[in-house]
Amino acid sequence: MKPTILVADDEPSIVLSLQVLLQRAGFDVRIARDGDEALRSVEDYTPDLILLDAMMPKRDGFDVCQTLRTNPAWKSLPIIMLTARSRDVERQKGLALGATDYITKPFSTRDLLTTVRRHLGLPAIGGVEPAR
Repeated sequence: MKPTILVADDEPSIVLSLQVLLQRAGFDVRIARDGDEALRSVEDYTPDLILLDAMMPKRDGFDVCQTLRTNPAWKSLPIIMLTARSRDVERQKGLALGATDYITKPFSTRDLLTTVRRHLGLPAIGGVEPAR
């Protein structure tokens, strides 16, 4: 069974590019376009990993991350925050609220796939085991 990734982002071009990239890499992809939709999606079917935009309508990614981490069922769910904000304080905030990792936009698609695969416990691209 293919791992499922929830992409939670309100920018259509980013959603489309991530969807195509991840599907080509062999993942099932679900989409949420705001924070409320992301939470409903996780409640309906828990993905294997979430790519979560920090700045979204209704509830931002920081709030979504913090809300997910209050539920014991989602404590270990990998959440990778995606944001255009590169300030260190934003990164620290995301990690403090429970994000597993933090990637700044724009990002390398190869680096993104490597990070996703590492957090899913999958071999890196090219068959090399991820560093632990």
